[in-house]
Parts: sequence; C-alpha cells; structure tokens
Amino acid sequence: MEWVDEIRINLSAAERRIASLPGRRTVKKDAQAAWLLKAIACIDLTTLNGDDTTERVKRLCAKAKMPVRAEILDALGFAERVVHTGAICVYHRFVATAVDALNGSGIPVAAVSTGFPAGLVPHDIKLKEIEASVRDGASEIDIVITREHVLTGNWSELYREVSDFRAACGDAHIKTILATGDLKTLRNVAKASMVCMMAGADFIKTSTGKEAVNATLPVTLAMVRMIRAYQERTGFKVGYKPAGGISTAKDVLTYQFLMKEELGRDWLEPDLFRIGASSLLADIERQLEHHVTGHYSAFNRHPVG
Repeated sequence: MEWVDEIRINLSAAERRIASLPGRRTVKKDAQAAWLLKAIACIDLTTLNGDDTTERVKRLCAKAKMPVRAEILDALGFAERVVHTGAICVYHRFVATAVDALNGSGIPVAAVSTGFPAGLVPHDIKLKEIEASVRDGASEIDIVITREHVLTGNWSELYREVSDFRAACGDAHIKTILATGDLKTLRNVAKASMVCMMAGADFIKTSTGKEAVNATLPVTLAMVRMIRAYQERTGFKVGYKPAGGISTAKDVLTYQFLMKEELGRDWLEPDLFRIGASSLLADIERQLEHHVTGHYSAFNRHPVG
C-alpha cells in the first residue's frame, strides 16, 4: 500500500507540461506520413454501438486488413509492406465473427467485458463473460473496473477485482479501463493505474468512450508517469491505451510525441501502445492521400466500416 499512498500529482506542473507539448514538437511531409503509418498499426479499430450487426463487424475487419488504399501505399513506397491495424475491438457477441473474418491476418480480436461500459453486473458474471470471450477466440480482453472502489479509496478491493480478471483471462492480454472521466481527480487516476498494474494488467486504458470526458492529455500524462514508475520498480513494461475523443491525425501525433518523450521508443509500437478509435483511421487516410496528391478528399471515400 505504500506504493499507492505515496502518489501525489502536481496539477499545475502537469498542465504546464501538456501546454508546452504542441509548440515544441511537430513533424512534416515524409516524417509525418511515417508517424501516421505507425499510428495505424497501433489502432484498436472499434465498434461498440447498440446497433452493431454481424455485417458491420465483417466490414470493419476488412478495413482493418487494408486500412489504406493500395494506390496510396504504393505512392508512399509501402506496396510490398503489410499494413494493418493493431486489433479489432468488439462486444463479446461478435468475437467469433471477428475471429473468423480476420483468420490468417495476424490481427488480434479484443473483447470488451465485465459489464461494459458501467461494470456494475455481479462479479461472477463478469468472470464468466471474460471466459466466454476467450473461448470464442479473443486474445485481448478490455475490462472495466468498478469505479466505486476508486472513489471510496478501497484499493485492496480494486486489486482483488483486477487480480480475478487477470486469472480469468488466462493467456489473453488484459487491458484495464479506468473510465478516467468518472474518477474525478488525477490523483485517483494515478493511484488506480498503479493498483491495476500491480494486479497484473498488461495495459491500462483511459476510457470506455461512453463517459462525458474520455481520453485527455493531462490524464495520459498521469497514467504514463505511473507506467514509468512501475517499470523502474519492477522491470515490467505495461502498455497504454487512450480511447475516446481521438479523432484526428493531429490529435494522435500529439499522443505519440508524449509517449516517445515520457516512455521512449518502445511505446510507439502496438505491443505497448494502442489507440481506441474508429473515425481516426479515416482522417489519417485523408492526410496520407493529401501527402501523396496534394488534395484532400471527402470522408466518404475512406469508409471505416
């Protein structure tokens, strides 16, 4: 508990750090195209809507396998390179559909679980949902924590909860969604991040995308500083996934810059960095087309699903 109790956040310093970032870091032309291609490899292409259908998931999987049109990749010199997204993220109902559609592509399927997005179903049902998604072929499980444990400072109960989820995942990677917009303070975010990592999380993730406030740069700074502190103490590298509200190429570049500065080059690769997004991919493809042709195209020429 002393690891958790000693955590403090200097809010004004965090805000200054974030405010300085866009003005100090930028990339242009070929360098920007390279960073955006790397961002594509880190996207968890996501559909988590009440009106999801089997055909929508299949279309999303097709886009994940070919996220950028062939003529654009050819113009960028990537015609012979395999470019695909980091994963597909869906509800449990569509895990088997996605696994079948992605067969042979090397793209993993991530399932949201544990009563997503509120996480208020009974604990035994949460565990059964995880186990069912793993049986259907999900190799990554995005779980939601019980926010009450954070808001009441019940860190031991949060640790036990995430430990149970970790055990239920088996060999599948576990991403713990903190729902940071519900946690009120950056100190709560930082402490929850540390506890989830101590309990065995492979990734810590900001949001479900359903909260009023989702991924933000101040929250990201607090979480990646905890990842760095945890690695310094244990030697373990934990991944980071911002989700919700990252919809433009400019946005994702800023997140990439922050990851590079705070954690280093390793955290620009999909095994340690993911972005939960859907419309982001369309804007990245538009920016790449502009780089190649000098012209922007309409969004409907870059379908996501």
